[in-house]
Amino acid sequence: MRTPLIGITAALPDAATALIAAQTEIVDVSAAPRPAWDAALARATGIVVNSVVPVDAALLSAAPQLGLVASVSVGYDNIDLATLRARGIRLTNTRGALDEAVADLTYALTIMAIRRLGRALNWVRDGRWENGDPPHGHDLEGATLGILGFGGIGPKLARRAQASGMRVIYANRRPRDDDAQTGASYRPFRTLLAEADCVVILVPLSDETRGLFDDAAFAVMKKDAVLVNAARGAIVDGAALQRALDSGAIGGAALDVTDPEPLPLGHPLLGRDDVIITPHVGSATVETRARMAMRAAENVVAFVRGEPLPTPVNLDGA
Repeated sequence: MRTPLIGITAALPDAATALIAAQTEIVDVSAAPRPAWDAALARATGIVVNSVVPVDAALLSAAPQLGLVASVSVGYDNIDLATLRARGIRLTNTRGALDEAVADLTYALTIMAIRRLGRALNWVRDGRWENGDPPHGHDLEGATLGILGFGGIGPKLARRAQASGMRVIYANRRPRDDDAQTGASYRPFRTLLAEADCVVILVPLSDETRGLFDDAAFAVMKKDAVLVNAARGAIVDGAALQRALDSGAIGGAALDVTDPEPLPLGHPLLGRDDVIITPHVGSATVETRARMAMRAAENVVAFVRGEPLPTPVNLDGA
């Protein structure tokens, strides 16, 4: 039997690359221009990608022997799932490896949004401190946090919010059976929007969630409520968000993800006092990115050995 060939399309830490290379042959095209990939991947049985590598029909057709796509990410909206299903190609992600880091970042954005810290920072930067009392935010204690998508990250965010005295509600496809343990309560989506003082988005991007936060959704939210998006930018209709902010339909937003990414200089959201934007850094810690790379490598090693994959994605349910 020929040795399996694994294509590395996204740069990995040395330890993760070494783990794969100890088991099989690799070809690293991460530093090569995209046109050079096709010939290198022609006999690849697996590829390692990240969330910014478009695993589209063109890439997949260049690798006719492909059996595995190992993503160094939790989300997989960059991947042509229909082609994977049709060809029987397996997909893995890195769920669980980044939950704590993303919960930390989301909690920080929640605090910044509720306390209106974007306005406070600009107050100092613009030399307005001497003008008197700075803008006031709101207490976290006693506020209601609404989490849309209560999977791996949601309960960890809930724990942090509850430490600040917040009440936590969540919306999912269906209620969980561990509300007594998490201290959170299920609500239907629209009910959550109407009840929450801060709405946090943690659901994956899909046909169902794309543009979910539109004019109608913002109209249901409290006028002083804030939106935090730590999932994918396209879940929020950017034009609708601007209209909601301009009209006072909501009180502000904190975004770790945008549509597009990055936002072009001069984009209307970048100059607003009531919007905080970070550059998609939810998982961007040295330790978390190393764990994610190792999780992807572990999936590759299991695939090469014919063992159960540690974190497979169920393509039938994706």
